[in-house]
Amino acid sequence: MQTQLAPEFQGTRRGQEAEAILRKCVHCGFCTATCPTYQTLGDELDGPRGRIYLIKQVLEGQMPTRATQEHLDRCLTCRNCESTCPSGVQYGHLLDIGREVVDEKVPRPAAERLKRWALKEGITSPLFAPAMKLGQSMRDLLPDNVRAKVPPTSEHGAWPTREHKRKVLLLAGCVQPSMLPNINYATARVLDAAGIQTVIADKAGCCGAVKFHLNDQNGGRAQMRANIDAWWPMVSSGAVEAIVINASGCSAMVKDYAHALRDDKRYADKAQRISELARDLCELLPQMLPELAQKLEGRVRPQGKLAYHPPCTLQHAQRLKGVVERDLAKLGFEMLVSRTESHLCCGSAGTYSILQPELSRTLRARKLAALDEACGNEQPAMILSSNVGCITHLQSGTGIPVRHWVEALDEALA
Repeated sequence: MQTQLAPEFQGTRRGQEAEAILRKCVHCGFCTATCPTYQTLGDELDGPRGRIYLIKQVLEGQMPTRATQEHLDRCLTCRNCESTCPSGVQYGHLLDIGREVVDEKVPRPAAERLKRWALKEGITSPLFAPAMKLGQSMRDLLPDNVRAKVPPTSEHGAWPTREHKRKVLLLAGCVQPSMLPNINYATARVLDAAGIQTVIADKAGCCGAVKFHLNDQNGGRAQMRANIDAWWPMVSSGAVEAIVINASGCSAMVKDYAHALRDDKRYADKAQRISELARDLCELLPQMLPELAQKLEGRVRPQGKLAYHPPCTLQHAQRLKGVVERDLAKLGFEMLVSRTESHLCCGSAGTYSILQPELSRTLRARKLAALDEACGNEQPAMILSSNVGCITHLQSGTGIPVRHWVEALDEALA
């Protein structure tokens, strides 16, 4: 796809990157077949191909409108289209550029600006934890739409205390320690069972995705630099062999640090090293299988069928489709995925479920129906996933327990 950049974008970093991405586009339309919003709305402008043309027009000098902004906002950034694209178009990076340019030219309504500011500042704030605790204490009194975002208080057990030669850093995350703390504790216990010690750098916080994808890209990069600074002493000394992330959205973001900070002279090389060390938790499963299988021998697995939802950030952004269900099956878990729609987004997508509630609920209902169908006439005993956002979003639409897969594994090891 040929494009003639407007003078304001010629010779700029984002103009050159966008032009290189657009050059790969061939207008084939394969992406529309796997785009959740196109399948739901049936509008070409709410699919990857249409959004690419909108971005192209803006980069060529056409003035965007509020409608342009809304079509880009409706994108889940699930990157399903990247898995489908035969030309290797980096749609996610192009979308980041497009949203940034459009937001510079199209002012948002005041109420919308306030909501987006509250999300990007509130979720990443130290005040999030006490606010969540307060919400949990009065959860039954909250309106339905708010209660859906506030999981009940849960126990998390003990953190392992054994020392191991093998050590990994764990990104605790910004919302996970407050919303679903057992995921981090279960991760540490499972790694401990495999002879790996989990270390958390106290000053590491949000991975940067929340601000970056709400178009505060400078704020997102600042959080990336803060995490690099927190991790660097242990990384540079060789004290850890990997940076492990158990929220697939965060692991996708950390693996993208090298790209996001490539123009930062102080941090580019460090960001490259961090991205190289970043591992989604499931990437450690294959090497842990022998020891975990030995420890699980004779122990009871969860009874019934386990429906698994692989998050978009795992299977599309990181191309790790099939890892969790394959390896848990080797450990004796009865894992099932949707036969026809396992590739589709559940509608959580970070802050998407708050900013686009109707579309998000539609996608959630579709996903839950597909997970039920995966188990035939038998209701799943449990739904498993790999991302805190997917877990809380799906749980708000079903009475079936929704857990992180590492929690199911941790319980079997207990």
